[in-house]
Amino acid sequence: MKGISYSRYGGPDVLAYGEVDDPRVGPDSVLVKVRAAAVNPVDWKCREGHLDQLIEPVFPVVPGWDVCGVVVQPGLAVTEFLVGDEVIGYVRQDVLAHGTFAEYVAAPVRTLARKPRNLTWEEAAGLPLAGLTAYQVLTKTLQVRRDETILVHAAAGGVGSLAVQLARHAGARVIGTASPGNHDFVRGLGGEPVAYGDGLAERVRGLAPEGVTAVFDTVGGDALKVSANLLAPEGRLVSIADPDVVDYGGRYHFTRPDPDDLLRLSELAEQGVVSVRVARTLPLDRAAEAHRLSEEGGTPGKIVVTVDWETVMPT
Repeated sequence: MKGISYSRYGGPDVLAYGEVDDPRVGPDSVLVKVRAAAVNPVDWKCREGHLDQLIEPVFPVVPGWDVCGVVVQPGLAVTEFLVGDEVIGYVRQDVLAHGTFAEYVAAPVRTLARKPRNLTWEEAAGLPLAGLTAYQVLTKTLQVRRDETILVHAAAGGVGSLAVQLARHAGARVIGTASPGNHDFVRGLGGEPVAYGDGLAERVRGLAPEGVTAVFDTVGGDALKVSANLLAPEGRLVSIADPDVVDYGGRYHFTRPDPDDLLRLSELAEQGVVSVRVARTLPLDRAAEAHRLSEEGGTPGKIVVTVDWETVMPT
């Protein structure tokens, strides 16, 4: 089958399009025919070796954790899905090996849920990792409640935009950092946008003079110091980008696959509570460009690669 792979750590240039090994379908997995797979910052961080001490690579690595596609073969022990079921998945395993940037992926059932019926393949592919991250941080780590004020960094990004929508659904007030060109987008999600850069603390204080109840950091670095100083007494701070958050009294979050959480996200999408903005789509053979765009940053919404099955020849 065709796919994207890399045989050593490096920049986008190490990604090669061509033949990759067919995935093996274990008893608790299903074979998914990939229609779309989203790019996440963790993909290029893995490719560059930043997670080497956390997740072992088995070269050549097929990258990608997000997927949307169709079940074509259930494993021997699988009762949750049937052939023809449309699914989404955050297909993270304990090694880097057979990811979602290929024509097929073998996905453990613990990583999957049914696809939201109202989303396109591309939109649905952008939901799993970003959606699970936003949902788990807000409901389990920050435990955001009605009438609280939460600051979301990078509120126009993949995770941030979903966090804004989910926090507003929970009844919270949301202040979101974003570049000026994305302020209207953040407002449309229900957030109150503020610009990045010098003077951020003063701008946030202008909207929340007594401080914010919670901070959802997706940026790291200087944003953590600013965020810690903006917290109201007993405020909570979580980062998905910088483990140094613990030095500021906060918590670091690494998202885990959870089929119940993913199903809840699918339901919320069907109810119109959350939507996914797809900023750019590229064919599978241009995945290196998709990685490059993600690494450059500043893209509102998700970058998605697609498999055009009308042009795929049988293997």
